[in-house]
Amino acid sequence: MKNFTIIGVAGYIAPRHLKAIKDTNNNLLAALDPCDNVGVIDSFFPKCDFFTEPERFDRHIEKLKYEQNMSVDYMTVCTPNFMHDSHIRMALRREADAICEKPLVLNPWNLDSLQKVESKSGKKIWTVLQLRHHDSIQKLKKMVDNSPPEKIFDIDLTYITSRGKWYYTSWKGDSSKSGGIATNIGVHFFDMLSWIFGDVKNNTVHIHTHDRAAGFLDFKKARVRWFLSINSDLLPAEIKQKNQTTYRSISIESKELEFSNGFNDLHTEVYKNILKSNGYGLEDARKAIDIVHEIRSKKTVGLKGDYHPFAKNKLSVHPFSRNL
Repeated sequence: MKNFTIIGVAGYIAPRHLKAIKDTNNNLLAALDPCDNVGVIDSFFPKCDFFTEPERFDRHIEKLKYEQNMSVDYMTVCTPNFMHDSHIRMALRREADAICEKPLVLNPWNLDSLQKVESKSGKKIWTVLQLRHHDSIQKLKKMVDNSPPEKIFDIDLTYITSRGKWYYTSWKGDSSKSGGIATNIGVHFFDMLSWIFGDVKNNTVHIHTHDRAAGFLDFKKARVRWFLSINSDLLPAEIKQKNQTTYRSISIESKELEFSNGFNDLHTEVYKNILKSNGYGLEDARKAIDIVHEIRSKKTVGLKGDYHPFAKNKLSVHPFSRNL
């Protein structure tokens, strides 16, 4: 049984990590979050100590070490994107491996810096690339790996996950903290694409606004038109009729990849591999971070060239502009 702590336990993704820690028969010693709405802990680790101040959390970990001879093996990081770098460093200072949600960091140079810290610490930085464990994605990778070397696949990726006005008030609506739409909701898809189809040869951004982004990625083995959005108005009519708020679609050579189920236990699979020292580390995260950083930095070209059909949808007004 390994000892875990978690930072950001009140966040949306934290319950998947709590479940993964419990499912792998490990123990959660302490949790940290400035928000104290954390009753979810009771469903997994009711005896876990909880803190709202990082100083007291850090002191508690130190007291466990020196007063009870109890060390922390892993520190899980589920905090806002812009805090990941700092909290990973906290884990390593406390002589624990870090398990960090994606995006691991916002910029490629942050990875370079963390590599130096990791090397000196003797500990590991693990990232959560759960789509690599999805059955449909693994089958697709095998199919691509076994295809003729000259074969180039045509892909359409569409992901719409509805968000309300709260999104723009939160850190997620601040691109300097979240990395923007492409980073915040798309980085795991870009990781999946680069994992399967290889290096990026060209990265074109057609549109990039407060509620959507679209572009074209030319990989070694695929041409990908992609569209990401948090605007529910852009959901296909058949999805709205079912009162669903999320739409995922990966079309390969005009054939739909079955991708609607199989997400529930992916974090547990991630943890199983990490506990075997077989998880994904800093270099595994690099290609996706390079992609989203370039998307964030590039000038948009508009509706030119081979763009995703959803990119033609009418642009919406930013919610805050109505109150100006």
